[in-house]
Amino acid sequence: MKLAVSGKGGVGKSTLSAALALLCARRGRKVLAVDADPAESLASALGYSASEAASIVPISRQMKLIEERTGAKVKQYGQVFQLNPRVDDIAPKFAVTKGGVSLLVLGAVEGGGSGCACPESTLLKALVTDLVLYKEETLILDMEAGVEHLGRGTARGVDVLLCVVEPSAKSVEVALKVERLAADIGILKVRFVGNKASNPAEEKFLRSSFEPGRLLAVLPFSEGLRAAERGGRGVLPALEGGLLPLFEGLLDRLETETTAK
Repeated sequence: MKLAVSGKGGVGKSTLSAALALLCARRGRKVLAVDADPAESLASALGYSASEAASIVPISRQMKLIEERTGAKVKQYGQVFQLNPRVDDIAPKFAVTKGGVSLLVLGAVEGGGSGCACPESTLLKALVTDLVLYKEETLILDMEAGVEHLGRGTARGVDVLLCVVEPSAKSVEVALKVERLAADIGILKVRFVGNKASNPAEEKFLRSSFEPGRLLAVLPFSEGLRAAERGGRGVLPALEGGLLPLFEGLLDRLETETTAK
């Protein structure tokens, strides 16, 4: 399964990405979780302490690697550099593993804008393409907030693009915009998951905002999940009990969507 998780900032993308990755690992899958969000919050959701997360050097800051693979100096303009650098060995070399999940942090490209033609962005784009199209393990891709990544086509080739939506009109608007832009670059399987519903009215709002069958689940607001993520304890222990069947059911639905034509 190759899954990209998107949505408006703050809706719980990293929490959901971590939960799905950890549950897949618990089912015996080989899992690679990729933090493609410049906020870099996936590590804490997976259970890394603050010091452990801080010790992870994102690929975008691996200057020696970038220069070696692209043949160009970082932050120097007007250079000719390799547009198809070798990237197939990067995940095995630079991913860290905890709780059965390998984590690769991409990081943000400093300066030049999200679409800059620079060695850093070229390497990251080639890396994500390799992970999506050529690697066999389960891939959970925690994308940057909003829809900017779709313009670069970094989610092309995923089995499902999952948009996380909280019970607000703005969040629904962003999710529907993601769906439209995804179709423009050939991603036809877009599904939604409601998150942080605090009462029946908010759940009803989320269910009424999408066509039947396209909203895979509505997850309740959970202070336990937020506290676990803040504390670097990982989200899985907070799921035990009432939340676990909801997340397991969502994963089942996603696997069905992956295998369906």
